[in-house]
Amino acid sequence: MLSYVFKKRNDVCIIDVKKTWEKLLLAARVIASIENPADVCVISSRNYGQRAVLKFALHTGATAIAGRFTPGTFTNQIQAAFKEPRLLVVTDPCADHQAIMESSYVNIPVISFCNTDSPTKYVDIAIPANIKSIHSVGLMWWLLAREVRRMRGDTPRTIDWDVMPDLYFFREETKEEEEVAEVPEVQPAQDTYNAAPVVADPFAVAAEPLAAAAEPLTMIAPASTFPAKEEWVAEPATGGADWGAEATTTDWGAEGTVDWTT
Repeated sequence: MLSYVFKKRNDVCIIDVKKTWEKLLLAARVIASIENPADVCVISSRNYGQRAVLKFALHTGATAIAGRFTPGTFTNQIQAAFKEPRLLVVTDPCADHQAIMESSYVNIPVISFCNTDSPTKYVDIAIPANIKSIHSVGLMWWLLAREVRRMRGDTPRTIDWDVMPDLYFFREETKEEEEVAEVPEVQPAQDTYNAAPVVADPFAVAAEPLAAAAEPLTMIAPASTFPAKEEWVAEPATGGADWGAEATTTDWGAEGTVDWTT
């Protein structure tokens, strides 16, 4: 990485910005040449680059892996998180060494942001940048996303990109924000023990009770459209017969008046 150093000042290496821009354009051309944007895998295990990786994947359609990289993601076909990307873009070669090592096993080209003291083994395109600064990491990812969109034709070069670089910067939550997020707002309970007793008004008129319904509220069957039929089991209109009363009909056992022998 000494070829990208412009000069040294107080044992601090100053990176040549012109070479950084040239390598950034080269990386953007390689990313834009991938037909399917989801085949580009961007990785950042450091906290400073996780938000930038997620925003880059949102604006370019790439696949993001923010946080811990699961070993075997590129080599173990049994696990559910197995991926076969065509291109790998990492934030820090030291922190993301596991992903770079596995990409060398399956022949995946690697693009990485590198500092002056970063290892470049198995890195195909090294973009010199200060990866130890929060704002530097976010700005480099924002510039890369903007150039990729311009080369794909999603954003014309005649107008400015409406996305601000601040969205790519890592923002650490303050203690007040963490306390507000952890402790929800709870309404105070009503103090019924120490509350003043309620005195009834002697001049108040009591509410009249609701009058009960005269008839129960039942469902009324709709009128039938068929003609009425004679009911064979219906009782006569004069009233039901008294089965306990003595019968007044003819005595079938009495002698008849007709002489059938003649």
